[in-house]
Amino acid sequence: MPDRNQRPRTAGITMVMDKGLSLTEAKNFLSVSYPHIDIIKLGFGTSYVTPNLREKLELYRSYDLPVYFGGTLFEAFLIRNQFDDYIAVCKDFGIEYMEVSDGSITIPHAEKCGYIEKLTKHGVVLSEVGSKDAAHIIPPYKWIELMRAELDAGATYVIAEAREAGNVGIYRGSGEVREGLVQEILTQIPGDKIIWEAPQKAQQLYFIELLGCNVNLGNIAPSEVIAMEAMRIGLRGDTFNLFLDKKGS
Repeated sequence: MPDRNQRPRTAGITMVMDKGLSLTEAKNFLSVSYPHIDIIKLGFGTSYVTPNLREKLELYRSYDLPVYFGGTLFEAFLIRNQFDDYIAVCKDFGIEYMEVSDGSITIPHAEKCGYIEKLTKHGVVLSEVGSKDAAHIIPPYKWIELMRAELDAGATYVIAEAREAGNVGIYRGSGEVREGLVQEILTQIPGDKIIWEAPQKAQQLYFIELLGCNVNLGNIAPSEVIAMEAMRIGLRGDTFNLFLDKKGS
């Protein structure tokens, strides 16, 4: 069996996207999946329209799971010149993880890094690199440049954009991995500092085969956590033979 990192972990992270689970659904999901989850993201702007948001946040905290609002909510505040209000809302709800993204709006990169630096004074910052616009292709050298600068600005992890469908950013419209891009990024950016958004099974498999069972994966559906954890450690047909002749790392 591969050596799977245990919680609390800084590598091998599974970030789950909650797009609107009810309290009961969240309780059921946690009852079986919580040992395999590291971070919960309330996707895009769903937190703004979620009833009983405080109760849901308290439920996740009772399992010692950090929660953060999707980057789209950050952008919605920013485009309205309400950056300080965003900080205030995070404080009000006890949110200590924050995502800085520019997938839906254009932010000068130096300015984006400034927001990252400011938010590190209030909690853990995750910064997302990549556009939600499929027509906006960022060359590999630029991905590397942006990721490096955002880590230098204080981001704990950089998130490689894919959207919840897994069809932009590091993927082609078909969902196929842009392998050359991924491998070039990894020549310059440490793999344990990147969370790869990988909502589709084939995408999860690609990264597990490439980087081992302790790769950081994000935008995982709540219903897929157990199945993906089995795949991480060679207990699914796709990876059954992957770790038999070597230690997975």
